[in-house]
Formats: sequence, C-alpha cells, structure tokens
Amino acid sequence: MAVRHQLVHTPPRAVWAVLADPTRYGDWVVGPSRSTPLDESWPEIGSRIRYTVRLGPWSTDGITTVRHSEAGRELELEASFKSLGSARIFLELRPWGEETLVICDEHPLRGLGGTLHNPATEALLQLRHRGMLARLARVVEEPHERTRHA
Repeated sequence: MAVRHQLVHTPPRAVWAVLADPTRYGDWVVGPSRSTPLDESWPEIGSRIRYTVRLGPWSTDGITTVRHSEAGRELELEASFKSLGSARIFLELRPWGEETLVICDEHPLRGLGGTLHNPATEALLQLRHRGMLARLARVVEEPHERTRHA
C-alpha cells in the first residue's frame, strides 16, 4: 500500500480549499491535463469529476468519485480509469502547529490495476505520490507566500 506524507506550510483550511475545488483537481493530481465537475456538490459523498489524461497524441477520460468526506480533515476518492479499473485515494489533513501534515494512502481497488499490483507498481505509486503531494503543496503555498511578502 502506497502511503506518503508531505508537510504543507499553510493551515489545513487552505489545503482543504484546494481539495474542495473541483476545478483545481488537475493542478495537484499527477496525470490529468484537465478536470470538469460532473456534480455541483463536490466534495460531498457521491459527487464526481471527469478528468482527461494525455500522453502525446493519445488521451482518455476517467471519473473520480468522492466516497468519504469530512470537511477540512479527510477526503477519500475512487478514481476510475476505464479498462484499468479503479484506485482508492485517501487524503488526511492533520494540523501540525500552524502547518498541515497531508497523508496520502492509495491502492488499486478494482480491475486490472489490482490484478497487476506488485512491488514495481508500488514503487511507481510512491513516485506519483511524491509528485502529487509536492504539487499540492506548491498550489496551496503559492498564494500564501505572495500575501505574506506583499
């Protein structure tokens, strides 16, 4: 199971604001080039986002569904990617002084991704998480850095 953490230099409410904005999904998740909310209730349970993944001239769409949500604390998603199946992605926000410890736990849930899950794919998930959590930190911290130095 791929578990990784990142210390974000802002309070949890700032991190949650990005997670709760469905139009920002492609800004912090590694892979999607764009995202479109399918429901206006994101991040309520059952709400969905359609995302597009592009690799060169090739592109395909997937759907991410909120499976669990505790505002400001936890967001659990199921990302479905056509024939590859789906993955469970759990994000936990822990106050860490004036900052936020973000913990990400992801594993294949259904389909081919689960069947092919092995130590090599686990290592790829760890790399993906490193990039995803670093992107999330940049997206969240950037506006705070500008206002702090203004």
